[in-house]
Amino acid sequence: MAKALVANEANFQSLISTDKPVLIDFWAEWCGPCRMIGPVVEELATEMDGKAVIAKVDVDSNPNLSVQFGIRSIPALMVFKNGVVVEKMVGVQPKAELEKRIKAHI
Repeated sequence: MAKALVANEANFQSLISTDKPVLIDFWAEWCGPCRMIGPVVEELATEMDGKAVIAKVDVDSNPNLSVQFGIRSIPALMVFKNGVVVEKMVGVQPKAELEKRIKAHI
């Protein structure tokens, strides 16, 4: 069972530099809505293993990434393709919506 990868300032660029879609969940431990969407992100990591990369960025531990991508509210979810942001969502999203946005770039 695949798990969402832990993205950080050291590995972020290598994670998003792929031709597979990459869903990044910008979250924090203290954020209630982040804890609500966390299990959905983990389910997607398992279900889309091999087709997409699913990763999480703890905004408290990686403030430079938050600044770089203009994260003002969390959870913030972004889909990258070839290192470029192709989708942005803020707030809790239904699993079907996340799946649809990822699959659009496979």
